[in-house]
Parts: sequence; C-alpha cells; structure tokens
Amino acid sequence: MASEGQVEIGIVARPHGVRGELRVHLHNPESTAIDVVAAIFVGERGYEIAKTRIVKGAALVCLKGLDDRDAAQLLVGKPVSVLRNELELEDDELLLSDFLGCELSLPDGSPWGKVVEVVAGTQDRLVIHQGDIERYLPLVDVFIQSFDLKGKSAIVTPPEELPEWERE
Repeated sequence: MASEGQVEIGIVARPHGVRGELRVHLHNPESTAIDVVAAIFVGERGYEIAKTRIVKGAALVCLKGLDDRDAAQLLVGKPVSVLRNELELEDDELLLSDFLGCELSLPDGSPWGKVVEVVAGTQDRLVIHQGDIERYLPLVDVFIQSFDLKGKSAIVTPPEELPEWERE
C-alpha cells in the first residue's frame, strides 16, 4: 500500500533480462505516470529511474543501483508507487485512489457512507459502506456533484433504485 502522498500505479511482475530491468504491470495500462516521474517507490524503498519504455501491457523500468537479475527478482510482487505531486494532473483531475476513505453525503447533507474500495474496470465503481449496508456507485460525473480532496468528502446524487446489500 502506498504511503501518504504516494499513488500506487502498478506491481513488479518479473525481471526482464539479466541487467536488473523490471517488468511493471500498470494498474491502468494507458497511464503515462511512470514516464513523467524521476523516481518510483517499490515497496517502501525509493529508486531513481534510469530509463523506462512502454511495451504491450507493461512498462520496462531500469532503476539506478539495480543492475542484476537476482536483485530484480527480490522485488517481484511488490507494489510500485509514485509521488502524487510529481504527476502532471489538471486542476480538476482526480485519481481513483482519491476516493478511498472519502465520506459521502447527499445534496441535503445526510450521510451516505464511506468509500472503502474502488473497483476499476470498464465502468469504475465505488464500494460504499454505511453501517451494515453496502452500495456500488458507478463513478461517473453525473453522480458526483462535488469533491473535496483535502477534506476527503464528496456530495453525490445517486440514481434512484440503486441496489443495496446487507454486509455480513
């Protein structure tokens, strides 16, 4: 899991070649995050990037100080994250991870739960818990009326008839 200020972008899949290059599977295959940062975190340790290249389904990454396959093998399965403030985001651009832990309310101010998970896919969804109730809200602009990144809160206008489930 990424530390405060970090955004997880992928996972080390395997070494690539014999010189310590890593094959990183990106959570969002279309992401350019790894191309715009100078360093990444693999697990808890930070590394300066020597070189990256995008290949089908992954990024191949050379890290300074990591120069053999055995050292690269030790990083397999570890999460890869970057510093959020190094990403080239538009002023109103949000990341899926921004929604985690966010307290939701309806336009009238009544609480509507807390985001406990974001399910990425063809249609990204927020998993929301409110007491014993679990909801899935499609992550589309029309349902998110406002978002406060610093306050970790949002006002939502969910569709009528949105299914709810009792959590066990």
